[in-house]
Amino acid sequence: MTPRILCGRCLSTQPAFDLTYAPFIHQGAIRHLISNLKFGTHYQNARLLGQLLAEHLKHNAEMPDLILPVPLHKARYRSRGFNQAIEIARTVSKELHIPLDLTSCMRHRDTPHQIQLSAKRRRKNVKYAFSITKPIVARHIAILDDVMTTGSTAHELATLLKKFGVEKVDVWVCARA
Repeated sequence: MTPRILCGRCLSTQPAFDLTYAPFIHQGAIRHLISNLKFGTHYQNARLLGQLLAEHLKHNAEMPDLILPVPLHKARYRSRGFNQAIEIARTVSKELHIPLDLTSCMRHRDTPHQIQLSAKRRRKNVKYAFSITKPIVARHIAILDDVMTTGSTAHELATLLKKFGVEKVDVWVCARA
């Protein structure tokens, strides 16, 4: 089991999520794999990233009741043609035998890309961006995304999930920026 390390921001302001699992730093080959998946539609990268993440989680994480990939707004989904978090989550779900929830939560606000935003602007950008569309029957959920930078998206989604009765929310990402 990998020792738990808190980042500086989490030490000063505790996020709504409980634990984050990120086997890689967002640089080099991993950054290339994620970028080519997200912006180059290299779907095979999702399978590889999902397998790498699942292998890390098998040895380090408590298994949740279900996996919730971070939803994209319908306009972003239409322009990109897919949700990279869902594609990675399909492999993780299959490898770990954990159900995938694609219908209980939606991103109802079309938020701008966060790549160029400061931490403060990222928090504001995702504030109230998500909504619950049907009851969630799970005590422990893993939010899954490709990359975590400031944790703003995960914090916002975890806040909402806990408001609707989820007791524990972990964040599973392929890489930390």
